Amino acid sequence: MFRKMRRHKQALSKDECVDIIINEPRGVLALTGDYNYPYTIPMSHVYVDGKIYFHGAKKGHKIDSIEKCDKVSYCVMDNGIKNDDGWSYTFKSVIVFGRIRILTDDGEKIEKLTQLGDKFFPTHEETVKEINRLLNKTAVFEITPEHITGKIVEEK
Repeated sequence: MFRKMRRHKQALSKDECVDIIINEPRGVLALTGDYNYPYTIPMSHVYVDGKIYFHGAKKGHKIDSIEKCDKVSYCVMDNGIKNDDGWSYTFKSVIVFGRIRILTDDGEKIEKLTQLGDKFFPTHEETVKEINRLLNKTAVFEITPEHITGKIVEEK
């Protein structure tokens, strides 16, 4: 169903892909937007038990797009390493194809928001404070990957 990578010699292993998703804080979510135009949004994420989670508003373009089509892709890149020529980089990128859903159970939302917050806030106490303050205003999204591919790119 999914295309094979054309430049297979540059392919990353599944473990390398997962490592990038775990360790990089942000990616770009791609949805089918209004009038079937692609709609992309930079997101902060956490990877837990084989799934990707992030949060956002309960209304807006993202929600409308998800309700219209649950198929998404999510792209994550590492920072790369500047090559000796002083301008080009070698970097790794990962693309996840999967299905997205909006979590509805408050217990599940709190669990995932805690994992997400603990990745980004300086203390667990700040995570808890923000969840208590914003839980009712926050949507939590879960991507279940169906295909993950990654590659190393050496600019020249």
